[in-house]
Amino acid sequence: MKALLGADVIDGTGGPVLKAAAILIDGERIKEVGPRAGVTLPPNTEEIDLTGLTLLPGLIDTHDHLAHKNYSLVSRWEIEEPLSLNHLKTAKVIEDSLAAGYTCVRDAGGLDAGFKYAVEEGVITGPRLLTSVSIVSPTGGIGDRVAASGHRNSFNHDPMHPPGVANGPDAVRAIVRELVRVGADVIKFASTGGASSRAGLGPKDISFGPDEVKALVDEARSQEKLTMCHAVGGPGLRMCIEAGVGSVEHGCYLAEDPDLVKIMADNGTFLTPTFEVYEFHSTISAPHVIERAKALMQVHQESMQQAIAAGVKISSGTDAGGFVHGDNAREIELMVERGLSNMQAIQTGTGWAAECIGQEKNMGTVAAGKYADFLVVDGDPLKDIGVLRNKDLIKMVMKGGVAYIDNLPVTSPQAVGD
Repeated sequence: MKALLGADVIDGTGGPVLKAAAILIDGERIKEVGPRAGVTLPPNTEEIDLTGLTLLPGLIDTHDHLAHKNYSLVSRWEIEEPLSLNHLKTAKVIEDSLAAGYTCVRDAGGLDAGFKYAVEEGVITGPRLLTSVSIVSPTGGIGDRVAASGHRNSFNHDPMHPPGVANGPDAVRAIVRELVRVGADVIKFASTGGASSRAGLGPKDISFGPDEVKALVDEARSQEKLTMCHAVGGPGLRMCIEAGVGSVEHGCYLAEDPDLVKIMADNGTFLTPTFEVYEFHSTISAPHVIERAKALMQVHQESMQQAIAAGVKISSGTDAGGFVHGDNAREIELMVERGLSNMQAIQTGTGWAAECIGQEKNMGTVAAGKYADFLVVDGDPLKDIGVLRNKDLIKMVMKGGVAYIDNLPVTSPQAVGD
């Protein structure tokens, strides 16, 4: 067994900090948590001194795009470089995400299930991965990547990475079943356009009709899969919320339809604002994308504030996939800048995030029975949320009881009973 001793623990529930704690680890899970004086260490327990440091649950990104390198079409078509090089770069991004303190990432499109299996089998190092494989949308939607000339990608078709374009309730049900067959953990779909969509497909424009959205959510539920919906505003946002989607991704114009906030709160629907991607789009994107991103900034903030006030739980997702990977904690920092307390912002990347992805029994909080997934930092994120972004202050990243990042001072090992 191992024991982490002396850290101040922010447990991910929003509760008080546990000072000078002891965490006993048996294999990959937590056996006991409590004040140091109240936890008895069995003989031969390996002691790890974390005195003066802060320990949190391993962070969770509920909306990433680990396989995407930039927003160019040839990159998304995977034809600008050898596939082997592209896949190795993705593996490096996955490794960097763990090093940044993220022990679980839910990928929202682009990552096939093979990377999840590679992490589970120890072929590559990375967070626990949940993948949606492909974004489901109709012809002309955000998942329908077509060149300006009208050409579609006819290269590199991978049967384990089927295209997500589907039209009509029957076709939508069929693609949900196919995605489940190839290993999808969650079904991601789009009911609106977005800020980064092609000119002519804006953030409030509809993708899919109500019958298609209902069919998709119902089929995913029958397959025992959660759903996450790209929905920015307008009637498409209403469709997915009324259909009972698990989480709304973006939801920027939610404040314009305040009755939807109550529906979300009543149904336990999560909101994943992805402020970080809009920060990027407002500065470095095509002119029409910059304009859209700037236009939604204020209402986006109001939407999140209305949601949290109504009891909607917020999850932290970066939507990285065209900008800097490995800086996931900027999203948590932005939550504070947009009005959440430091403690609430931490919950968006820990306890609430775990609930959002359906993994609250295994992760998200520091409690007996959960995975021993931790981030240990030199500093207090309740006073300075920026501590979580500073890689120089990351002292340990542990996943399943194994320290993948260990920047602790070298000390002589001790064992109780020696």
